[in-house]
Amino acid sequence: MTLSVRAATPDDAETILRFIRGLAEYEREPDAVKATAADLRAQMASAAPPFECLLAEDGTNAIGFALFFRSYSTWLGQPLLFLEDFFVDEKYRGRGAGRLLIKRLALIADERGCRRLEWRVLDWNQPAQRFYRSIGAYPIDQWTVWRVEGDALDRLSRTDPTSPRAGRRG
Repeated sequence: MTLSVRAATPDDAETILRFIRGLAEYEREPDAVKATAADLRAQMASAAPPFECLLAEDGTNAIGFALFFRSYSTWLGQPLLFLEDFFVDEKYRGRGAGRLLIKRLALIADERGCRRLEWRVLDWNQPAQRFYRSIGAYPIDQWTVWRVEGDALDRLSRTDPTSPRAGRRG
């Protein structure tokens, strides 16, 4: 197996979507994906793409991906890379593609002056956690991810922040 990693282009939108769907299925949320290849293609082709993506390949066959974006740590006063999605096709796991993707991300972080590479892992995903520990990563157990989306986000955006009821349920 000859592994390589390259930056994805808008022409890779279908492949990226295939990996996003594969990850959603692995994470037991197959119906959660709302993105389309057209969405991804347009976003990647925009003047300010909201994400970047790396593809791991065996020859010309894409076998994994890492989708990431730049973020910022106020405490460090430095930029960081946030790894949003990371996935290698099951039949290729354990052959070095994941390690190659992570190494490339570390190199990109270093080249861009990012002092941290960060991501989230589901509590039950022990294989991923073992892999991440093997590269020197560690969990931040004191933090819980919070989210507002959909109807709740719509309501929040329309709420008068000066209202005495702002931020309260009911």
